[in-house]
Amino acid sequence: LPEPTVAALAGELSGSSAKRNLEFITRQHRMRASKGFRTAADFVAAQARLYGLEEVAVHEIPADGHTMYGTQKARLAWDPEFAELWEVRVDGARVTPLVRVASFEDEPVILAEDSDSADVTGELVDVGAGTSDRDYAGKDVRGKIVLTSEAPGGVIPLAYDKYGAKGVVSAAQNQPNAWSREDVNAIRWGHLDSFETRHAFAFMVSLKQYRGYQARLAGGEHVTLHAIVRASRHAATYNPVTALIPGSDRKAEEIVLSCHLDHQRPGANDNASGCATILEVARTLSTLIADGKIARPSRSIRFVWPCEVECTLALFASEPAMRARFKAVIHMDMVGGGPVTKAIFHVGRGPLSLPSFVSDVGQRFDSFMNLESQMYAEGTGGRYPMVSGDGGKEPLLGDNDEFSMGSDHELYQEASWKIPAIYMNDWPDRYIHTNFDLPANIDPTKLQRAAFIGAASALYLANLKPADVPALWASMQTASLRRAATMLDRRATLPPANAAALTRNFLAEEHAAFESIASFAAIPDSVTRSATAFFQRLETITGTPAAPQPASGDGAAVYARNAAVAGPMVVFGYDYLEDHTKGRPAPKLLEYQGLRGNGDEYAYETLNFVDGRRNVRDIRDAVSAEYGPVSVALVAEYLKALEAAGVVKGAR
Repeated sequence: LPEPTVAALAGELSGSSAKRNLEFITRQHRMRASKGFRTAADFVAAQARLYGLEEVAVHEIPADGHTMYGTQKARLAWDPEFAELWEVRVDGARVTPLVRVASFEDEPVILAEDSDSADVTGELVDVGAGTSDRDYAGKDVRGKIVLTSEAPGGVIPLAYDKYGAKGVVSAAQNQPNAWSREDVNAIRWGHLDSFETRHAFAFMVSLKQYRGYQARLAGGEHVTLHAIVRASRHAATYNPVTALIPGSDRKAEEIVLSCHLDHQRPGANDNASGCATILEVARTLSTLIADGKIARPSRSIRFVWPCEVECTLALFASEPAMRARFKAVIHMDMVGGGPVTKAIFHVGRGPLSLPSFVSDVGQRFDSFMNLESQMYAEGTGGRYPMVSGDGGKEPLLGDNDEFSMGSDHELYQEASWKIPAIYMNDWPDRYIHTNFDLPANIDPTKLQRAAFIGAASALYLANLKPADVPALWASMQTASLRRAATMLDRRATLPPANAAALTRNFLAEEHAAFESIASFAAIPDSVTRSATAFFQRLETITGTPAAPQPASGDGAAVYARNAAVAGPMVVFGYDYLEDHTKGRPAPKLLEYQGLRGNGDEYAYETLNFVDGRRNVRDIRDAVSAEYGPVSVALVAEYLKALEAAGVVKGAR
């Protein structure tokens, strides 16, 4: 970016402003399609209008329990109003309250998402995990409330349907990390099946509460609980917010800044932080353009505040003309965790199935921010440290990461749309999905730095022209050499056939990332010549990989994508593949654990590589290069399941 633009961004961006907006958002219990989400959406829209953005809209898209948006079935809205759990003493017909165990008003996380209304008094019975018949052996839970260590959604089918329980109290530890069990007062978010036909409820408790009940019950004490819930699942609307900074001469093309607005209260880092940060980017760019400090960008810049995954898919389906204008996305999901959260900030690349220079842009600005903030912290310089007056002064130390899943950037990059992404996120975070994900743990300095990376990346992509390509290519070469070093380290541990496949896919990805520049700006002849020479040197460094042997059997099959089924298989609260292959065993690839990826990641990329040209062996080689070796048999079985579901079809 031109130096005056960098200086203007540094002078205008405010982590404190972002945190003030974050604090309002965290006061809302922001479930999809709920009243709390709508309150947050209206607030964001009002701020966007105040900041001078155009085409500000709170969309209304049916959330009715049956409409399909690509591979996402719309979930009903869930609106909780009241929930309390009391320990009581029962004397005949008389119920005497003793201790209030949990209150939705105090801590909304205590009520598992998609719980239904209830008014139940019952004895508490410890069923351990509660997910197998042996957990209920010798225990009478009929009409009672079960205490479990596991996720309530997996306990209810047995506890309710087979053994007659009337409620669940859970201490499930979702999103496990190194700190998961250290704070015994943390209460973790729980979920029930969004499409559940039975009326069930579950309360979430801390490990301290759970262990206390375990000890009392093991000692022979009888504990009776009274659960009161007022909540409903009902038809409503998804309400993603969109807003625009129109471009000048290429306004029909859009660079997107995205986040997800939904979460239980408070949900500060996850993900009020991303929402407030892209709002701060919007404020800053709009202000600088209005003040004449930066020129209006050539391409338009779009801002999107959806509920995670399902609203994004609903928006893609209901606004196809808007989605068709998207050239790239900068997605922020958790970008403000301060030191107490133990968070590590990442700027991720795209998947192997979608090589793009866009990833290098985001990572280059991350490296710039790392250097500036580190020099400032060390007292050796740093012209643009981006330090907020009420924030920390630590260096950013952002990690330039490989592709990882876990948020809406997956949808943009999915092969149905192929929109390259920069993914900014914190992981791990010791307080994710707990009552301790509080505004107090958010660092305004980090919000400001994330906003800079996002704003700088958006401006660069929006303005990219042929004259910028030589400097871009110079930056990409150094990044490519770093990736080559990583590839060579990994290759050294692999058998020859896997090593050759890794090398082939690495070289193909680097070539394709360079070629992707042409979709944004014409590549000057001098840069093309430079790239030809560079890739020749890169092949000298890596060695020319052996050609693969001809594929045979299942490995030779070729599949094409069914264009009528758009999106990944696993979305939110709904599994397209499972729903469309009922009675068929789940593909074993979904349970596979590779060197660097799990089954969901292998499956996501396997589908992305389906293009009517690659055979099954080629796809296996590609996902093996990305996540570690996997067999042709597992990939072939998964593709056959996709064919049975109508997602893919045999090409030849």
